[in-house]
Amino acid sequence: MSDEAGRLAAFRPPRSAYIHVPFCRQRCEYCDFTLVVGREGLVQRYLAALERQLASLRTPVEVETLFLGGGTPSHLQAGDLAQLLSLLRHWFRVAPGGELSVEANPLDLLDDARVRVLVDAGVNRISLGAQSFVDSELTLLGRDHREEDIARAVEQVRGGIPNLSLDLIFGVPGQTLGTWRRNLERALELQPRHLSTYGLTIEKGTRFYSLRNAGRLSAAPEELEAQMYELAMDLLPARGLLQYELSNFAEPGWDCRHNHTYWAGQTYHGFGPGAARYLQGTREVGHRSTTTWLKRIESGEDPIGFRETLSAEDRAREAVILGLRRVPGINRSEIQHDHGWDLDELGRETWSQLKTRGLVETTSTGYRLTRMGRLLADSVTVELVGSE
Repeated sequence: MSDEAGRLAAFRPPRSAYIHVPFCRQRCEYCDFTLVVGREGLVQRYLAALERQLASLRTPVEVETLFLGGGTPSHLQAGDLAQLLSLLRHWFRVAPGGELSVEANPLDLLDDARVRVLVDAGVNRISLGAQSFVDSELTLLGRDHREEDIARAVEQVRGGIPNLSLDLIFGVPGQTLGTWRRNLERALELQPRHLSTYGLTIEKGTRFYSLRNAGRLSAAPEELEAQMYELAMDLLPARGLLQYELSNFAEPGWDCRHNHTYWAGQTYHGFGPGAARYLQGTREVGHRSTTTWLKRIESGEDPIGFRETLSAEDRAREAVILGLRRVPGINRSEIQHDHGWDLDELGRETWSQLKTRGLVETTSTGYRLTRMGRLLADSVTVELVGSE
């Protein structure tokens, strides 16, 4: 194993950037993301602090992907949204053919002024938080839009933004296989280029977590959740959206390029409260409290809330775990070239056991998850981490 080879991927100049916009209409029942609700008075302070943090770049940089997440970036008023995008376009030049993606809430896209700002700024991908097309499920999840709002939002952006992605959640309490199928069918009717399906996880600190602990909410049975995932794996490719990652399906050529940066173990910029960045072999995460992040930047203090430097082996192992999320799997030569490790050095016995149990299979270039392995991906990850 060559440590010098292990430096390559971790020390390359980033070609992607993530910007965290913490503002939201409301906190959904399942959400544990970094956000603030009803704090619109902080928007101008946030923009000023973000500009100050971006100045650490010293000079504008070219990126292939720029992703605005949150929170909900589209929650900003049109003027504030235009100011944010203008600031980002100064510091980040999106390369020709690059991807500029913004997360959005359906109700926000019913505002012509917001949509016009997005189109004029060159946004070419929208990740729309539909989550469900069943109104009762939307109410349970704490979403403030209805089924009809999703279709209206799609029509608002269809002509000006070429890549539309829809997010859906399965395993919602009370959801049946039939209502999940209806969600998938309804989403397909809107002809998105991309669709993300996420199994509901009940995280500590969320409203759902409190309700479950109080015996007032039951998670979906694991067997039913597996059936829902399998339905997506079968139905979506049959309708032209091919699965390319555990949670993601797209028409050929319309993958989320930004997320490939993470799955490939590449470096990336990150700005804003709670935003992660990976540079020079070190991962840093901005403080998750928006007000603390603001105060630290305004006082000239370090806004980073978490920092860790990864060893060459850590970087290689993480690249394997993230790379396995992709349907084609991991490439032995890429791991060797980018991180200086042979796949078998990272758990020869574990790979053998996973293959024996039918969770991974060998390919001409390395390993990939089997269909069963995709259903049990979390367990595979635990075993690979434990093989250190």
